[in-house]
Amino acid sequence: MTGKAGGVIKRMDAVVDDFVNRCRFFNEPMTVGRARMFAMQHRLNTRQRNSVLKLKVATNCTDWDTRIGIIKSCSQEVIADHEHGGGRAHWQILEDLGVRIGLKRSELQRARPLASTQLCWSAWEGLMGNKHWLEGIVANTCAERTNVPGYGKGLIRKAGWFGLERERWRKLFKLSDQDLDFFELHTEADIEHSDMGWRAVERFAKLYRMEDAVVLACARNLHVWEHYLDGIAAAGDRLGHIKV
Repeated sequence: MTGKAGGVIKRMDAVVDDFVNRCRFFNEPMTVGRARMFAMQHRLNTRQRNSVLKLKVATNCTDWDTRIGIIKSCSQEVIADHEHGGGRAHWQILEDLGVRIGLKRSELQRARPLASTQLCWSAWEGLMGNKHWLEGIVANTCAERTNVPGYGKGLIRKAGWFGLERERWRKLFKLSDQDLDFFELHTEADIEHSDMGWRAVERFAKLYRMEDAVVLACARNLHVWEHYLDGIAAAGDRLGHIKV
C-alpha cells in the first residue's frame, strides 16, 4: 500500500483496506467447497470481465497509453499471458488448478454463473460501461489492488489476497508451488494491472475534478465484489465443509 501517495490515493487505499478487513471470504476459513466454487465461478468471471466489461472502459478512455494498457491486461487474462503465464490465458490456468483440486474439467467447462455472479455482472455493467472512463478504470482494478501487500491484517497484509490463497490452498489440497502457479502469476499481473489504475487516478482525478467520484466508484465496486465473493462462499458451503 502506497505510503506517500496523494490525498485521493490515500482515500482509495483506505476503502480497499476496509473491504479486506470486512469481507467474509478473506477472513473466514477456506474449505474444499469454497475453493472449488471459486474455481468454477472465477473462471467465468475472468472471461466475462476481461472480454466484455473492461473493454467498455477501454472504449471510453481518452488517454491512449491507458487504453492500450487496459487492452494488454485483458489480453493476458483471456488470450495469452507471455509475461507471467507462459503463454496461457489466466482463465485456462485457473481451469487447470480446478482440476488439481478435484473437479472434472467438464464440470468447470459446463459451470454456469450463480445468481449472485449474474447480479454482479449487471452491476458492473453500469459501473464500467456507463461511467466516465476514470471511474471505470477504478472498477477494472480495485479488486486486483488487494493483491498488493499492505491491506488488512495478518498474512493477507503481508502477502496480498492471492498470497493468502496460495498458502490456504497449499495446506488444504497438499499442492506444490508449481501447482499453485495461478496465484503466483496473478499476484504479479494484478500488481501491474492495479498500478495502472492507481496511476491513472493519480494523474487525472484532480485534473478532471473527480477525486470524490473515483473514491465513491472504488467503494461501490468493492461492495459488488463483496457480494460476488459472499455468493461463492455460500454456494461453496453447500459443496463441503473441510476447513483450513
